[in-house]
Amino acid sequence: MVNLIGNTMASVALAFAVLEVTDDDPSAVGYVLAAHTVPLVLLLLWGGVIADRFGRVTVLQFSNIASAITQGLIATLVITGTAHLWSLVALSLVHGIVSGIGFPAMASIMPTVVPREQLQQANALVSLARSGVTIIGPTIAALLVVGVGSGWALAVDAAAWLASGLLLGLIRLPATPPREAGASAFAELREGWTYVRSTTWLWVVVVGFGFLNAIHAGAWFTLGPARAKETIGEEGWGLALSAEAVGLLVMTLVLLRVRLERPLLVGMLGIATLGLPIAILGVEPHLGWLMVATFVAGAGTELFGMGWNLAMQEHVPDEMLSRAYSYDALGSFVAMPIGQVVFGPLAVAFGFSGVLVTAGIAYAAICGLVLCSASVRNLRRAPTTPATTAA
Repeated sequence: MVNLIGNTMASVALAFAVLEVTDDDPSAVGYVLAAHTVPLVLLLLWGGVIADRFGRVTVLQFSNIASAITQGLIATLVITGTAHLWSLVALSLVHGIVSGIGFPAMASIMPTVVPREQLQQANALVSLARSGVTIIGPTIAALLVVGVGSGWALAVDAAAWLASGLLLGLIRLPATPPREAGASAFAELREGWTYVRSTTWLWVVVVGFGFLNAIHAGAWFTLGPARAKETIGEEGWGLALSAEAVGLLVMTLVLLRVRLERPLLVGMLGIATLGLPIAILGVEPHLGWLMVATFVAGAGTELFGMGWNLAMQEHVPDEMLSRAYSYDALGSFVAMPIGQVVFGPLAVAFGFSGVLVTAGIAYAAICGLVLCSASVRNLRRAPTTPATTAA
């Protein structure tokens, strides 16, 4: 939770810091963000190998403390007025590298600290914390930027990374099982790939989300603000996004008590609802109906997030989990820039309305195609026994 607070604040503070350094050049913000994202994506697979080889807590501590150093350096440069665009790009590049190494370890640590029979409630509590932080984090960051400057807001993020790394030092997990003697990192990477492509429900969902994330990033996040500006206005767009956050939060509370028996079936049906607000935005949108649609979509997003985490954490062997999550993240992240680049020209060529309605229908149709796989539809929760223990 400490880490989440820092991250949500940093996303706001860094943008304002770059604008301050570059005299309000919006393209510079893109350069700095890309410098973080590109190495993160490229190193995700190696992060999975490293986490499975050296232990998740060790990798997370290294990643968090290294992130504290890079963010602290950025904050120092901004506060002292010595920051330049090249230095922000370079430090963001390093931060992206260590984030790519740490992401799979964080994604896969849950089953080692929670008994299997409590995984759903534990994931719901993490999601609840994330939802709350997402609401308050940007507001706190904005107040800090206005009150004391973007550099100090970034310093708070650096402190959060450091505190998170120190807190991880209190966790004691079972020793990592020894690897096969002489096994190389490339061999372990191939082993992870072999597991993913031989596990039908896993690769089917990952391939499906390659297309789904491209549509969502392009239609909703790229075209959405422009379409909203000419129809429901900026305030209406903000209300629609808030309704989505409320839906996610409400479903999180429900999942603290209601057990999912077929996690991927329910999850894919839930995520299919994201096509609804995209399609509504394409026709002449009514704010009330759009807010209802985004509320439902937020609840559906949480349903899928829970179902996917349960499927991964209960059915993927622990020694393979970090690598499986890294392949999953790579399949998701790689497709997003494609949608961001393609949907703008499509809207110019064919009009916002037609592109958005088609995208909404296509989104739901792809979810249906994923559910055509029996291995996705029929995957059930793993059985638990009273002997199950946690670290």
